[in-house]
Amino acid sequence: MKTMFAVFLLSLALNFSYAEMAEMKTVDSVDLNRYLGKWYEIAKYPNWFEKNLTAVTAAYSLRDDGKIKVLNAGRKGSPDGKEKTALGKAWVADKKTNAKLKVQFFWPFSGNYWIIELGSNYEYAVVGEPKRKYLWILGRTPEMNEKLYNELLKRIEKHGYDLNKIEKTFYSRVN
Repeated sequence: MKTMFAVFLLSLALNFSYAEMAEMKTVDSVDLNRYLGKWYEIAKYPNWFEKNLTAVTAAYSLRDDGKIKVLNAGRKGSPDGKEKTALGKAWVADKKTNAKLKVQFFWPFSGNYWIIELGSNYEYAVVGEPKRKYLWILGRTPEMNEKLYNELLKRIEKHGYDLNKIEKTFYSRVN
């Protein structure tokens, strides 16, 4: 009986988690032309492909085929370390809002890139994905006002992210 009850509780927890993840909301609309350009990583969920990188940036530009060129760059170990780059592409997965994109660095694999928060002047963005494995807080400058950062953390938590996993990105100089 105890085992059955434990299985029941586990299934409820899994269903709740799945339902919560399925409800992740994006921003209502993204003007891709305004979104293009250079972004600085302010903070993120740690991930394997950015291990030991700091001073991380992402530059987005329009390609001739209508897709988006993605150039990520970071410094190994410290802001003065050797630069590491990754070139990829992105495309809109939800043409109604332009807030859901797919990003690909290695064919045939692509990942979700959902814009879940966006400044009215495109001065900041928060990017996540429905399973909450990845998260980035981006800004147009390497530093973000602490009040804004804390407000974003509150909103990020409402999207179902664990704030304890977030780590800030360090810059000692501007790239």
